Amino acid sequence: MTKILIVEDEPNMVAGLRDNFEFEGYEVLSAYDGSEGLEKALATSPDLVVLDVMMPKMSGLDVCKQLKAKRPSIPIIMLTARGQEIDKVVGLELGADDYVTKPFSIRELVARVKAVLRRSHTLPKEHDKYSFSDVEVDLRTCRISRAGKQVEFSAMEFELLKYFICNAGEVLSRERLLEDVWGYSYTGGSNVVDVVIRSLRKKLGDRSAVIETVSGVGYRVRELTS
Repeated sequence: MTKILIVEDEPNMVAGLRDNFEFEGYEVLSAYDGSEGLEKALATSPDLVVLDVMMPKMSGLDVCKQLKAKRPSIPIIMLTARGQEIDKVVGLELGADDYVTKPFSIRELVARVKAVLRRSHTLPKEHDKYSFSDVEVDLRTCRISRAGKQVEFSAMEFELLKYFICNAGEVLSRERLLEDVWGYSYTGGSNVVDVVIRSLRKKLGDRSAVIETVSGVGYRVRELTS
């Protein structure tokens, strides 16, 4: 059974999320402060963590940073209050796979949970290895190395890079990336695509210049060596 850890300090919110996730067939664990959430995540290795940013004892951002450093393959969806744009950006840069702004509909959160789980459980294409500059990507083993050293990526960053690689040479709009990679329709003003691409570029190194911006259209990855 797929296991979801809810890290949220509001008991009523936890109860509501638990009921809905269990209705969808998930096993649900819960933690009511950041320290407990990090401890449970490391001890139980859930399939996904729903993590509030504003948490007692340890902020959700600190939990995200430490969890991704120790268990980078565990997907994280962050919950942020309305207007906390900086928290969304920082959370994605720390490795969060998605975010939902409070107040939100349960249907939206469940849809995003399913999309993130679907991505994390998707097997990479067979015998696909690609290289560009000093970066090597192995889609079978989900490993990325730069100058011979393994680079840690979030599940979302890897899925986005894999999608770029599988569509190398094609210009991809933000709308298409959000729908095909994140799994939900584009809403005006969303900058999640740009934030994750900025993080990818930083980790891949400026020298690779693999993800090109096509002004007014979207992004493109040049043809790669396989």
